[in-house]
Amino acid sequence: MTLLLTLMAAVVATLTWYASEKARQLKVCVLCYLFWGASLMWLVDAVFEYIEQRSSYFSPSASEMLNDAFLGMSVIVLAMTIWLLVLLVKDPKRVLWHR
Repeated sequence: MTLLLTLMAAVVATLTWYASEKARQLKVCVLCYLFWGASLMWLVDAVFEYIEQRSSYFSPSASEMLNDAFLGMSVIVLAMTIWLLVLLVKDPKRVLWHR
């Protein structure tokens, strides 16, 4: 579930970055890096967990899926918080820091 959520967020962020010049100015590429990095991390985790558990990997309990969903949402919120901090520090539209 965590892998699926971060992959969906990575695809949405990448399509947004690719389709919009305004998104590129607002540093959406940072979100792309964070989401694709998290997706790669969860993919490696899934591969090693599959090697360890084999077929039981594909039949998680409801509580495991709920925990994974909460973890995935937490990763998305943390990445968006980091992006917001980068956006505030860089201030591409010079709203906060008038130079």
